[in-house]
Amino acid sequence: MRGAGTELILYLDLGCPHCAATWAQVSSRPLRLVFRHFPVASKHPRAPALHAAAEAVALQGSEEAFWALVDSIYRDQGRIDDPHLWERVEALGLEVERFDRDRRSTAVANRVRRDFQGGIRAGVAGTPAAFVDGAPVAGDLASEPAL
Repeated sequence: MRGAGTELILYLDLGCPHCAATWAQVSSRPLRLVFRHFPVASKHPRAPALHAAAEAVALQGSEEAFWALVDSIYRDQGRIDDPHLWERVEALGLEVERFDRDRRSTAVANRVRRDFQGGIRAGVAGTPAAFVDGAPVAGDLASEPAL
């Protein structure tokens, strides 16, 4: 969870350009952001690896490291293959070897899968998707004035 204020639960795909554009708008607002993994591999084949990377960083680093990686992935969608992820991990002061081991772990896969399945149960059909106080937010999140 990041920030304070109204809680906004976001189901996002780290490989999705539309999610990146939405993130650029929503992440700077005075909201308490709750990130939920929703990789759509059929549209963004690299997404599952990116979500595993974010969780691996959280395991080794901190919640702040998780948010820093999410921010960096969304800022630079053109540099998301392994060498670029390793550079980001090193820049966060984390161990690349442990990162690689963690992102391939069952615990990380289960965490991402749990979020994805929770999204399906909540009615998420695509990304980005958001909920405020349990109610889905309709329309374009980036232009939603109430958020």
